[in-house]
Amino acid sequence: MATFSSVTRHNVLQAIAEYDERGGEEFLDLYGFAPSRGYTLVHEGRSYDSKAVLGVAHRYATGRLATPDEFHGGMQGAVSILRKRGFEVTEPAGATRPTPVRATRTRTPVARATPVREAEPATCPTCFMTLPATGICDQCG
Repeated sequence: MATFSSVTRHNVLQAIAEYDERGGEEFLDLYGFAPSRGYTLVHEGRSYDSKAVLGVAHRYATGRLATPDEFHGGMQGAVSILRKRGFEVTEPAGATRPTPVRATRTRTPVARATPVREAEPATCPTCFMTLPATGICDQCG
């Protein structure tokens, strides 16, 4: 089971850039993902397969591709991770959400936490993998 705590916004942007470069169909075929029938990652007006992009972002972060069956919580888990990194993820058409229960008394407004911007990790200028703490790429030396 993959953990996505090491995946940063920068890693997701790297995966999106690769998706753009290869094209959606080639990207999905290369990494073994089926086209999504549900949630879509939207970035700068373009749509992307959210699970495939997150799986490849995991590869940029750790050196290992996260396969579709490794997503904890299924699609909702992937959506949650991407949204926490500041990305827009749209729901499939016709998706239903639970109807909120109306309160009979006045609620005190709750302050919403502002997203914390993650520090951009150092990356190898040759292979674009995240560098370890030593600052020396494990693959390129």
